[in-house]
Amino acid sequence: MDNSSPAFFLCFLISLLTFHSFPLPSIAQLDPSETGTIFQIQQLLEYPEVFQGWNNWTNFCYLPQSQFLVIVCSGNHVTELTVTGNRTSPSQITTRKNPPLPNQTLSDNFSIDALFTALTNLTSLKILSLVSLGLWGPLPSKIDRLNSLQVLNLSSNFIYGEIPTSVSTMKNLTSLSLSDNLFSGTVPDLVPLRSLQVLDLGNNQLGPAFPSLGLTLVNITLRNNSMRSQIPSAITGFDLLQRLDVSYNELVGPIPSPLFSLPSIQYLNLRDNQFSGTLSLGTTCNGNLSYVDISENYLTGTLPACIGSDSGNRTAMSYWNCLSGGGSKYQHNVSYCNKQVALAVQPSSNGGRNGQSKIKVGLIVGIIGGVIAAAFVVGLVTFVAIRKAERNGKGRTSSIKCDSFVIEKAPSVRGSPVIDGRHVPRGIKSPTLGLPPYHVFTLEDMEDATNNFDPANLVGEGSHGQLYKGWLRDGSVALVKCLKLKQKHSQQNLQQHMEVISKLRHRHLVSVLGHCIVTYQDHPNTAITVFIVLENVANGSLRDHLTDWKKREYLKWPQRMGITMGIARGIQFLHTGIAPGVFGNDLKIDNILLDDSLSAKISSYSISMPSKVGSESPLNGQDASNSHRTSSTENLEKNDIYQLGVILLEVITGKPITSESEVDDLKLRLEKTLAEPTSRLTELVDPSIQGTFGYESMKTAIEISRKCLYEDPSDRPTIEDVVWHLQYSIQVQEGWNSTSGNLALVAAAEHY
Repeated sequence: MDNSSPAFFLCFLISLLTFHSFPLPSIAQLDPSETGTIFQIQQLLEYPEVFQGWNNWTNFCYLPQSQFLVIVCSGNHVTELTVTGNRTSPSQITTRKNPPLPNQTLSDNFSIDALFTALTNLTSLKILSLVSLGLWGPLPSKIDRLNSLQVLNLSSNFIYGEIPTSVSTMKNLTSLSLSDNLFSGTVPDLVPLRSLQVLDLGNNQLGPAFPSLGLTLVNITLRNNSMRSQIPSAITGFDLLQRLDVSYNELVGPIPSPLFSLPSIQYLNLRDNQFSGTLSLGTTCNGNLSYVDISENYLTGTLPACIGSDSGNRTAMSYWNCLSGGGSKYQHNVSYCNKQVALAVQPSSNGGRNGQSKIKVGLIVGIIGGVIAAAFVVGLVTFVAIRKAERNGKGRTSSIKCDSFVIEKAPSVRGSPVIDGRHVPRGIKSPTLGLPPYHVFTLEDMEDATNNFDPANLVGEGSHGQLYKGWLRDGSVALVKCLKLKQKHSQQNLQQHMEVISKLRHRHLVSVLGHCIVTYQDHPNTAITVFIVLENVANGSLRDHLTDWKKREYLKWPQRMGITMGIARGIQFLHTGIAPGVFGNDLKIDNILLDDSLSAKISSYSISMPSKVGSESPLNGQDASNSHRTSSTENLEKNDIYQLGVILLEVITGKPITSESEVDDLKLRLEKTLAEPTSRLTELVDPSIQGTFGYESMKTAIEISRKCLYEDPSDRPTIEDVVWHLQYSIQVQEGWNSTSGNLALVAAAEHY
């Protein structure tokens, strides 16, 4: 065609109008200077795997987001940079020291100063998260040049030295997480940070003074540091405070009684300090205080009624003080506390605590640190398959294979929430779960993922709907659960329910990645079909690993204890980590999946739709379909504990359990062996773990499993008690490993 012809100019004009009417898909084109900065950061971080595949034409503002890398732009500037690695943090290693340990940090050529110099070129950065990357060195004072920063997360690295005082000038900070590092010295004055809501400095070496904090804080985590002072009285005026965790420090003096009645307090952990004196019998508790732990201190007298025992929605723990009244079996004599308080006020090389206690703290830190570490590697198996040559537009709602499905039985709920260890207020993003951001999908996304719900991708079908295997656009494999509902579901009620489901994200759950709601065109306010997108775990179930002789060889006692701790942590999150809690779950060994690192993931927790319009709660208090107990919340909770006890029995004996009579028989035999010589106990445990367990570790596990199986639900322990005993069992096992020369087995338990 002649370029001078009228037709050519007409085509050119149409093309020009089309270009301006339909802009390129990228939401932003990054400023060239910031593009150069991103490449510089890639080099300074020594080319982590998530940065591979970049070139001069890479548009960083339109990269697919993943659980390991998020870059968000506004205009032509980066506003969020989230990078998550897989290097072990100090809290996951038995020895914590300075300089950092080899092979877990970046090389000797790494410069943290150069890294933050580069980061300051991102002048619009609001969210910065560099987690588990092996960063080491002192945090530069120039951090304050990131004056637009709202969220700073440098957790699970090897950063040492003092926290620079310049942090106090970062007025826009709403969330500051420096946990699981090697920080030492006094925390700078944080009162000037008038927007700060979340502070996590846990698992460091900070102290001795309690930090000066502002009134806007909602979540304070200072656990496992070296703080040796009283809790300042000013904290009793923190009206917004929901969560306070100062456990595993050396705090002294009386516990301020107003802490228990703060207007917003929900979670209070003062465990393993040197608190002394008595609590006033007139102490009152806020009605929303769901968890309180004052164990392992030097408290005397009688506990106030509101924390004297578990009651209603409150879990209260007060073991190993010198308290009178009930539970004296787990208390010291008053003379013990008086003696320890006298020692505590005297300077000593071990801070006034005896060596045994310090060893215990160090071991428990190694266990707990792995659970609360900000990031971890989720083993995702990427399947590359040649699908159909093209995906057409067929198979809309009318042809989706999703049978009529209405849940009449949903999990029980608990009204008062307990915030989990990494919870942040709504609106503040937390990247610590190591999962991709929760996503609301479209129907087209679901069709594309499942190849128009191809029957070849149908992996499960039953009373709980259909389950399809799918491929998301980032290449990862997911499971798509299809639920078809009755028409009488208000959009508002369903959205409230999906908000609850969106919180079901934890390292020991098969986590929810997103959802899609489809409605009739002629009834736009009535939902008919819901798709729930779940994480895919393709390494098989715990049952598979215990019955397959090849896989069973990988599950020695330390690995089994790590797995059971993971299951308990997942249940703990379901019961107390979200509001409302989820109870009445179908906890079976077949429903415990293991990822590539043998980390347990519960796949059977209740995901149910509301049974009617106008429900007060998105989850209605009905009994689970598998429950053989009554439908009360307490019994649903204790039914989960019973099922956990059954799983523990199977892990210990290696034998499948198919009936309640088998449970009773095994429980009785194990009870008898506890009173007999050690050799009788070894006859009952799985032969494939012989020689890999310490007797006391095994005995502790058997005792807690036996308690989980009590006939009367009210006699069964809480999930917090189970976690505590499993931690102790792992601690004893670690000591046995060390003294028996079985050091190669230690790593399995250290991860938890």
